[in-house]
Amino acid sequence: MPTAEIARVLFAIVAGYLLGGIPFGIIVPRLIGGPDPRTIGSGRTGGANVSRAVGFRWALVSGLLDVAKASVAVLIVVALGGGPVPQVAAALAAIVGHSRSPYIGFHGGRGVAPATGGAIVLAPIILAAIFPVFALSILVTRISSIGSLSASLIGGVAMVVVAVAWSMPPVYFVYGVGVPGLIWLFHVDNIQRLLAGQERRIGPRSHGSAGRPAGSNAPGSTGGSNG
Repeated sequence: MPTAEIARVLFAIVAGYLLGGIPFGIIVPRLIGGPDPRTIGSGRTGGANVSRAVGFRWALVSGLLDVAKASVAVLIVVALGGGPVPQVAAALAAIVGHSRSPYIGFHGGRGVAPATGGAIVLAPIILAAIFPVFALSILVTRISSIGSLSASLIGGVAMVVVAVAWSMPPVYFVYGVGVPGLIWLFHVDNIQRLLAGQERRIGPRSHGSAGRPAGSNAPGSTGGSNG
């Protein structure tokens, strides 16, 4: 690999991580005077927990910003002439930054939103497989984490299929495996609750659920995953 491309890869990793780490899930609630999402629900900063804190509308705003930061990271690399390797590096780094943000003590969300943002630039066709799986899984189970886990897995498979069909560079196989790998890694606690039958469901809170500690497994608590 040429020295210039190595430099682009290193830049992509740093830029992707720092952009991905911007905690819009905290910034948006703070700007509107809402509570810090880390103090309620799962304690995460992704869309599902922001929705608990300030409602769906503002959660959508922060979620779209989380999507955009990964897209921007990849587009910056493209603008600098980076090829597939630094582009994929930026996309994966943004997911890591989102979940292990350097700005908030290496905490964050689950990586779903920035994974979507990276896919929008790198391989938008796979979104056609991801969104229906995500929506149907949540509709059937009312568990957000199942939607995220199943959609990321299908998205990874779709990426590998597309990479083979279109003879794309091998780094796209890394992307197809790396994205679901990271998302599943950042959902370990959700997976443990799923196996124990204690995962949070989307729906109204039950009476008396207010004031429970972050990560409470009360049946009435909402959501099970975060972007």
